[in-house]
Amino acid sequence: MSETTEEGVSETVEGAGANGLSPAVLASVGSVALALYFYYVRGDKQRGQFVGLWPVTILGLASYFKLEEIRQALSASDE
Repeated sequence: MSETTEEGVSETVEGAGANGLSPAVLASVGSVALALYFYYVRGDKQRGQFVGLWPVTILGLASYFKLEEIRQALSASDE
């Protein structure tokens, strides 16, 4: 890789924050807590299972968008 490519990728990776707590991670943790609340506290097992599927979707979408951002940074550095 060239230096500009490495710089672009490192800037993109640094955008996630040093601790890795992006909004997607926080939303996923909140969704897990909400799913546990519905499942155990309220006794609504079906809703708890439904909400429990959200973290996977949230993190999958966040990964997709992050990969798109990296791809665009790499293609911009090639120009």
